[in-house]
Amino acid sequence: MTSTSTITVSDLGGPRLTLGFDRFDRLDLERHQAVHGKLRTPLLDEIVKAAEQVGMRGRGGAGFPFARKLMAVAARVVHPSADQTDLLPGEGADDRLPGEDAVVVVNGAEGEPGSCKDKVLLTRAPHLVLDGAQIAATALGTQRIVVAVENDEAARSVRAAITERRMPARVVRLTERFISGESGSVVRAINGDVPIPFGVKVRTAESGVDGCPTLLSNTETFAQLAVLTSLGPDLYASVGTEDEPGTTLLTVGGTQVVEAPYDTPLTAVLEYCGVPAGQGVLVGGYHGMWLDPPAVRRARLSGKGMRAVGGTVGAGIILPLPEGTCPLGEVTRIASYLAAQSAGQCGPCRMGLPDVVRALNALTEGAASVEDVRRAAAVGMGRGACGHPDGTARFVLSAMDTFAADIAEHRYGGTCGQSTFGVLPLPVPDGSEGRVAIDWSRCDGHGLCAYLVPELIQLDRYGFPVVLGTDIPAWMERDVQRAVSMCPALALRVTNGMSRSPARRS
Repeated sequence: MTSTSTITVSDLGGPRLTLGFDRFDRLDLERHQAVHGKLRTPLLDEIVKAAEQVGMRGRGGAGFPFARKLMAVAARVVHPSADQTDLLPGEGADDRLPGEDAVVVVNGAEGEPGSCKDKVLLTRAPHLVLDGAQIAATALGTQRIVVAVENDEAARSVRAAITERRMPARVVRLTERFISGESGSVVRAINGDVPIPFGVKVRTAESGVDGCPTLLSNTETFAQLAVLTSLGPDLYASVGTEDEPGTTLLTVGGTQVVEAPYDTPLTAVLEYCGVPAGQGVLVGGYHGMWLDPPAVRRARLSGKGMRAVGGTVGAGIILPLPEGTCPLGEVTRIASYLAAQSAGQCGPCRMGLPDVVRALNALTEGAASVEDVRRAAAVGMGRGACGHPDGTARFVLSAMDTFAADIAEHRYGGTCGQSTFGVLPLPVPDGSEGRVAIDWSRCDGHGLCAYLVPELIQLDRYGFPVVLGTDIPAWMERDVQRAVSMCPALALRVTNGMSRSPARRS
């Protein structure tokens, strides 16, 4: 992961979340209070009213209304007393009876390559995030706060801030994976279970950490709640649009974090960061959508503005694709990574995503059509245990439209004449990754490997194995080891990280 020392942080139109960053590398409690003021904890009804007034939404990508999420947890936590049931909203707020205990979870998981805004907040402004968490917790009548993070630097910063505040909160370290930030994965990790999505629809507001009602939102959302409480709805809404007031954090090009008001033109953000649009711009990250240069010129930084050009703000990730690299090759490279990052607990991930990668590889070589890719991507949409298949399909399908000219060259010539330089960010390999390989001097085409690991190996029309060129997902390591040991010709092996496993040697 990128260290915060190499990340540039700036603002367009004035700082709010990043206030004080021009003077301090990190805001400890004393500096935080000098910059943002002391913590104020309004009542639940006041928070809900303010969040509704400014239309505050989560900043983790889904954009769910924060007031609705807060009220859903509150409905399980506090109940009106018997003689208060006829009061209007806002009356008798101090005359409520306790319900179930609640948990407030700051989702600091940022396993998606190309995003570092939440890590910047946790390392440089941890007290702003904790202010937001404490405001929500106090409104819900609980002291149970959990901060889930993937990065050691962020974990150290948050622990230090918790010690300064002497607050009963804890930090949970998550595994650095793409799906780590999915709400079910976060809850499972905190509960000490395997950190994968639930597989069935479970509302954390009803049953989250330890089975308790849980308010789970991402890091920036809690920081925004603290800013909203400090400024008040009117001042908060003095920038942005009437429908989407305020600012948001963006990660541009994987190394620059920019705070910008909603409705800022996308071109203004790119020009400010000194990054050209190139062949197209990916907005919303690897579960987002591609915009071609004409759409980039029309795009504005808001939900409405992005929808107008076929894009999304999502988690605030903006990745331009520079000239000189093969667009289809870059898309295939990322799709391969996404296929290997799945939890492997449902068909759309186990079989569907590898089929998408196979179709993309064939298209790259001119041996398939765009319709083949579309069919493969559509098979798992709406059927996955989580949103990973849908997000991957959205990324791939938007590329089919944005890079149609490049794809046509591959389709009819087998290549576009450009190399794939790997400019889109991916995690730096740590040596634990492995890939399936075939020793062709031994392979006799028995086909057993395709039966044992069909997700990674399929047979061609002559009965010989065709290996999917992706890293071996963690959930498949045991199956791959079994396939290696059972290969009759001793031709199957694992390269790189998993070579430490009992693979056959020639």
